[in-house]
Amino acid sequence: MTTTEETVTGERADLLETLAKHRYFLRYTVRDLSDEQAAQRTTVSELCLGGLIKHVAFTERQWINFILEGPSAMGNWDESSMADWSEVFRMLEGETLTGLLDEYDQVALRTDALVATLPDLDVSHPLPEAPWFEPGARWSARRVLLHVIAETAQHAGHADIIRESLDGAKSMG
Repeated sequence: MTTTEETVTGERADLLETLAKHRYFLRYTVRDLSDEQAAQRTTVSELCLGGLIKHVAFTERQWINFILEGPSAMGNWDESSMADWSEVFRMLEGETLTGLLDEYDQVALRTDALVATLPDLDVSHPLPEAPWFEPGARWSARRVLLHVIAETAQHAGHADIIRESLDGAKSMG
């Protein structure tokens, strides 16, 4: 248990514990894999295990930036940025599973520290304009953290299917 986990109680502790559980499942799914295996697509989906780690780290970082900076932290949603979006789901040349996991660890530490120290989980910002967000909606830090937990859990499930397709190993069953 880290110092942050030892000093956080109540709702914040519940949020951190739940997020840690789903991070663990995602990380456990890539245990003992080579970089080649982590980059391999095993289903009709574009997803690979390393790409899922990369995507979840990117998404968590972006949402934590949103809590701190507001909608400008989310970037633009124009056609050119959407073309690059697929790279967030793939392991690119030169990327390693170890490197992606190390980056994910850094993102997690930052998130955990913010949850422990943010003065108010009710602080909110308007969501950026994007086709998938309700116009005029605002999300609190609490809502963002719940979204990060849901995103992590959903992709941990995707990772379990990909891993089972890769070599029969299971994480959650």
